[in-house]
Amino acid sequence: MSITEVSFQASQLQDAPVAAIEGRSQWQLTWRRLRTDKVAIASIVIILLVILFAILAPVIAHLVGHPVDQEYTNTGETAAGLPVPPGTHGFVLGTDWVGRDLLVRIAYGARISLFVGLLTTVLATVLGVTLGLVAGYFGGVVDSILARFFDAALAFPYIVLALALASVFGPSLIIVIGVITFFSWAGISRIVRGQTLSLKEKEYIEAAKSLGAGPWRIMFIDILPNLLGPVLVLATLYIPSAVTFEATLSFLGIGIPEPAPSWGNILSEATQFYHVAWWYVVFPALALLITTLAFNLLGDGIRDAIDPRTERIFAGTARKSRRGKRGKLDLDQAIMVGQERDVTVDHPVTAVEEG
Repeated sequence: MSITEVSFQASQLQDAPVAAIEGRSQWQLTWRRLRTDKVAIASIVIILLVILFAILAPVIAHLVGHPVDQEYTNTGETAAGLPVPPGTHGFVLGTDWVGRDLLVRIAYGARISLFVGLLTTVLATVLGVTLGLVAGYFGGVVDSILARFFDAALAFPYIVLALALASVFGPSLIIVIGVITFFSWAGISRIVRGQTLSLKEKEYIEAAKSLGAGPWRIMFIDILPNLLGPVLVLATLYIPSAVTFEATLSFLGIGIPEPAPSWGNILSEATQFYHVAWWYVVFPALALLITTLAFNLLGDGIRDAIDPRTERIFAGTARKSRRGKRGKLDLDQAIMVGQERDVTVDHPVTAVEEG
């Protein structure tokens, strides 16, 4: 390429209009990364289908013609009094131990499980973020007292508290929500406290103090927006934990009382019939597994989308390992070549004669 051509291309670049640079916020970048994660997108689709399945529970019951608590002792049970298998007498997923439609009960159970999971996560997140901000920002005696309270809540056995409350007040939805919320907020508070201790030393916090901003404004206006990423990831991962928590309590008989359907109490009833009615165990357990797995995978995807440094670290480690292996082979080859060259230099006449 001649100098004239280079000068012509340079003039074209100078005369070209300057393209506008479009800025993207952190959440736009997060969504852009999340869209490329096929597992996270599939998890979102599954979660939306489960939510739609729960919302349409009355419609499903109307379509199949089986109310949620209706017992069909004639068509819903065999001659031996056992549940009928899927596809028998219009029961798509079979029946339970008293002849109720298992599909309808799983759909209504999804309502309770999702309601408990979402509500307890929201309550635990609000409480945990508030106490974590207070402990981390004020420090001193306030931090010491709240930190010990966090540790006590995390160390307390939740089954013991649930059993004590259920024995005094009886199993109920209120007790389930209260117990799950009580044992969920402490973990969020600990994470928020640690992040707040780091963020409150930043320069923009000192600037806000110098301008006369109060502590509550600094906590909720300046510090909290920088914590939304970790809090969102924690909340997404706490939802499946709450769903499993509720199923465990209901399975033990200290959660949602009968006749209200819950995935936990359905599985508790099915333990006596698993050897003669496989569908009684498989379908509720499958619904619980799919829901919790989808939320967990979505939480992992959101975490990687918000802070992709972990993925880059792992990718860089693997790339470095591969380079190290290739470098070792190249070094060995270089040593062999060097040895052959030394032999040729030391004995040139012999090498020429042999050639």
